[in-house]
Amino acid sequence: MDEEPILVEEVYGSSRRDCLRHGLVLEAAGIPYQIRQQPGGSTIIVPISLAARARAEIGAYASENQSSPPVATTVFEPRNGWPGVLGYATVIAIMFMLQRREGLSHKLLAAGKMHAGLIRDGEWWRTVTALTLHGDLVHLVSNIGFGCLIGLFVGQLLGSGLAWISILFAGAAGNLLNAWVRDSRHTSVGASTAVFAAFGIVAAFASTHRLHTRWSKLARYTPIVGAVVLLSFLGTRGERTDVFAHVAGFVAGLVLGAIYGKMGDRMKLGTRAQVLCGVGAVAVLGLSWLIALTRQEP
Repeated sequence: MDEEPILVEEVYGSSRRDCLRHGLVLEAAGIPYQIRQQPGGSTIIVPISLAARARAEIGAYASENQSSPPVATTVFEPRNGWPGVLGYATVIAIMFMLQRREGLSHKLLAAGKMHAGLIRDGEWWRTVTALTLHGDLVHLVSNIGFGCLIGLFVGQLLGSGLAWISILFAGAAGNLLNAWVRDSRHTSVGASTAVFAAFGIVAAFASTHRLHTRWSKLARYTPIVGAVVLLSFLGTRGERTDVFAHVAGFVAGLVLGAIYGKMGDRMKLGTRAQVLCGVGAVAVLGLSWLIALTRQEP
């Protein structure tokens, strides 16, 4: 019967099964060992002169075979984004038809356009109402096309109700920021600020979500890079383009999208909550126009 080494040192402790597996590592390295049963599990002991080498072998084995921590991946389940898209297109199309009516065009523009000085004086509702007004048919069609496309993506990520109240909020925030940095006489109209806010929401949501997965650093930020490219390509052309309004809307969308991305599954609202968000978006829009028209001076 072999005698137990007099000078021994414990180098590993766990279940008996784990000790047996790690013992094979030591055996392959030519290090003698014993497994001792303890009240709380098992331990591996080796001659004290080989303890450092044994720990190194066990550490190397653990590094090579360490299981990656569970990744918090959420299976993407597209939601129905069409109700919000149809609502968006309907609202701005109706508003454009009202603008075309004789006697209403000047009144709507005067009451609802983004006017930097008036917004800074407290007429906050203009940050919302300006999103529903358009200068001409080309302007309208462009914003309907791009707005429906990117709005559908946001709706599939967040659900229609949350998507469109978020787009409305981020677009209004973009107009507010634009009003505070521009000359007090600056005016603008159009849903494009909200459209680029939607781009920002999608880009930041996707990038933030990828931070919790095994995507490479380059891949994680690809959505934001792509959105910036689209912003520079689509949002800076044309003599009447309000570039800063587009950038401001995009930045507001990035902030909101990043918050949603970090919240993860907590943003999965049920049908009732989605409906409430959608109703809230319509209510904010209606209230803004009600205030705009009733506060307008004759």
